[in-house]
Amino acid sequence: MFGNLGDKLSEAFKKFKSKGKLTEADVREGMREIKLALLEADVNFKVVKDFVKKVTERAVGSDVLESLVPGQMVIKIVNEELTALMGGTQAKLTISSAPPTIVMMVGLQGSGKTTHSAKLAGMYKKQGKKPLLVACDVYRPAAIQQLKVVGEQLGIPVFEMGDKADPVKISKAAIEYAKKNGNDMVFIDTAGRLHIDETMMQELKNIKDAVDPTEILLVIDAMLGQDAVNVAESFNNLLDVTGVILTKLDGDTRGGAALSVRHVTGKPIKFIGTGEKLDMIEPFHPDRMASRILGMGDVLSLIEKAEQAFDEKKAEELERKMRENTFTLEDYLDQFKQIRKMGSMEQILSMMPGVKPGALKDMQIDEKALSRVEAIILSMTPKERHNPDILNFQRKRRIAAGSGNTVEDVNKLLKQFEQTRKMMKQLSSGRFGRKGKFRLPF
Repeated sequence: MFGNLGDKLSEAFKKFKSKGKLTEADVREGMREIKLALLEADVNFKVVKDFVKKVTERAVGSDVLESLVPGQMVIKIVNEELTALMGGTQAKLTISSAPPTIVMMVGLQGSGKTTHSAKLAGMYKKQGKKPLLVACDVYRPAAIQQLKVVGEQLGIPVFEMGDKADPVKISKAAIEYAKKNGNDMVFIDTAGRLHIDETMMQELKNIKDAVDPTEILLVIDAMLGQDAVNVAESFNNLLDVTGVILTKLDGDTRGGAALSVRHVTGKPIKFIGTGEKLDMIEPFHPDRMASRILGMGDVLSLIEKAEQAFDEKKAEELERKMRENTFTLEDYLDQFKQIRKMGSMEQILSMMPGVKPGALKDMQIDEKALSRVEAIILSMTPKERHNPDILNFQRKRRIAAGSGNTVEDVNKLLKQFEQTRKMMKQLSSGRFGRKGKFRLPF
């Protein structure tokens, strides 16, 4: 996401950085390039105009022009104003003091309402909540079945009354069901249309009046660009939404919607969809997103992803094996699996400081490498996994054939494993305290 915008802003910043001192004319020339970069990213024209005006006013002040590093000061201002443009601080979902918390999901057809209803429910289930999904889209073919499928994958119950029932009655009955069954969060998947129409809006208003939702979240496809802002404005005027979920940000290299929606509607972006998998949803942090756009990384989100994938018991077991030098291929595979839980390698790399948003687009990242590692190790016998030294050519040939790889691939994996094991041995010597507590090697 934001690949093109990040690249264009980086080019504009080069002009600031290349000069030891900046004049007002230098700033205004650079801001013209920033303005063009934002417009090409499909950011709303009024938003761009206001943003450039604010940054310019701050950047031509004496604090910047007389600074020892004026170029860095301009980048700092752009970062701060980008953060403010997207809301300033994280806007969390409101949790009702009298359960259930009712979240009404609205938006156009194809925006990802059904999937993101499930993603949100799954996120809060991990936090100890007991969510219920409600199927109120009785018009789109297979909408109810789709919700049931994703609900089953996440282990979350789905309340439905078929495709002939009235959505208002379904939503009211679902709330009663939730109260009786101890569901403290209810996510109502409403019907969308290919365009905004009076019938659609009236039905949504009726559901709102019937259940008095805690939150009304508007789900918007980020790929819509300028149209996303128009859709957000229309829904907000009629329903007074409480927040926005931007979907398909992983497929939009421009990112204009993320920079425009908050400013135009006054309503915060609360979550973003970053991929197709059911765990690919993140709370929206304006400051972190601004850092990603400017190639400053997003270390906090990276740490949070690592914590979610982190298994404390397995880590303690790994620490013991490092101490005793008994690290096996099964342990090696387990480490790869934990990395995979954090998302794609492209997503992980995009959060690293210094990696520009567009820098990864032409990079050949082999996402299937982890699958090959898994296939090779699983093609081994338990004895071979625990003692790879017994792997002669015949065994390697059998493993290669069984995993759909070559003997060369098997040898490459074994070499990588051996290097990892040596590193583990080095780490284990002299880096454990007297009580066996592992100390980081830095």
